[in-house]
Amino acid sequence: MELDTIITGGTIVTGQSMFDAAVAIDDGTVVDVGSERSLPEADRRIDATGLLVLPGVVDPHVHLAGYNSVDSYESGTAAAAAGGVTSVVNFAWQGFQEETRDWCDDGTLTEAVDRHREKMDSVLVDAGLHPVITSEDPAVFDELPALVEAGFPSFKMFTTDSIRLSHGFMEQLFDQFASLGAVGMVHTEDHSVCERRTQELKESPSPTAYSASRPPHSEAMAADSAVRLALEADAKYYGVHTTSGAATDVIRSHKRDGSNVRAETCTHYTVFDERVYERLGNLAIMAPPLREPEDIEALYDGLRDGTLTIVSSDHVAATRERKEQDDWWDSPKGVNSLQTGLSVFHDEAVIQRDFSYPDLVRLKCERPAQTFGMPMKGRIEPGADADIVLFDPDETYSVSAAENHSKADFSIYEGRELTGRVKKTLLRGKLVADNGEIVADPGHGELLARTVPRWSHD
Repeated sequence: MELDTIITGGTIVTGQSMFDAAVAIDDGTVVDVGSERSLPEADRRIDATGLLVLPGVVDPHVHLAGYNSVDSYESGTAAAAAGGVTSVVNFAWQGFQEETRDWCDDGTLTEAVDRHREKMDSVLVDAGLHPVITSEDPAVFDELPALVEAGFPSFKMFTTDSIRLSHGFMEQLFDQFASLGAVGMVHTEDHSVCERRTQELKESPSPTAYSASRPPHSEAMAADSAVRLALEADAKYYGVHTTSGAATDVIRSHKRDGSNVRAETCTHYTVFDERVYERLGNLAIMAPPLREPEDIEALYDGLRDGTLTIVSSDHVAATRERKEQDDWWDSPKGVNSLQTGLSVFHDEAVIQRDFSYPDLVRLKCERPAQTFGMPMKGRIEPGADADIVLFDPDETYSVSAAENHSKADFSIYEGRELTGRVKKTLLRGKLVADNGEIVADPGHGELLARTVPRWSHD
């Protein structure tokens, strides 16, 4: 028997341990992990001496080819590949027509998913979809079973902005999610508080007012209500982009056994506080906003004790011109970080805060795969997809937007000195990125048809 590839000389990192071993890959799958001498010959040998061998990052929160992102599937997944991300889950927005950039009142979730599927033939990494429910149309309930069966078992909802849903409608949705085993994802900010604050603060032309326009208590209030609706239905709840100590406390208070309540934070919230608005202005505007320094510490406490279980990117690509042309309250929200997120979080959490490498793998690879129904992802074990990142934990470099594969022409991390860099990214055993360059053809990635996740105790 001759294998396709053997990766040798590196240190394998799982969610539980680190050890020196070789990885044997055949037909896109990990077939063995052990000493090189015990493995068959291979057509290709990759020397990983001095490098960490990580599972490919699984990012369950990215925005590509939609109303809020200029990235196509090709440019966005190129950024992902260069950054060690081998699986992404994007959002399919009910009612949004990408071709005309308009919203329609009678759009369906199925139509939104179909529009995205038609555009995914250029993906460089594997990509799935979360349908986003933006309208209180009862016809949605009839769509859910078929979408879950087709591999889309998670749905996003908003409690603020023009696409917000009422508590009554969300309650009905959580009831059906419970019966289907689906995950309800919620963007939690109280709409009335944010609206009133924003109107009052428009007298201030400086983007430094932005953080106060969407305060932490608004996030915590909405999170508490949404979690209670999910618990009442015994449905799976996933809180997206947790930003504050107040919201983390809400999640902790409801997370009694770790099974049905989960939440993430995002890279930028673990690194920057609201003082960045003084330096970067509109470029750093995302929703919810950056918070105070003590909120960063609260997020890390939540990551340590398991209240927060995933660190995602919430990648949104925009141009500098578009971000800076409007007043802060009209600026497009979101920042790009698919290409830099692994290195940034490694530098901040592992190098500066003594998180372990297994912690890194749990937060960026293992738990996202398990939480969102990707059993072949996020691990280096026989039978798993050979999605692998070779990572140099010691190399230092400075972030430059000039290296972006994303169509975003800026980075909020511009000039930041980082320790830790992605050297190679393999997707199902094929090299897709090598030292920041894309070496695979568009279309190597596939649509992720996900399974209904089984949430066990953390």
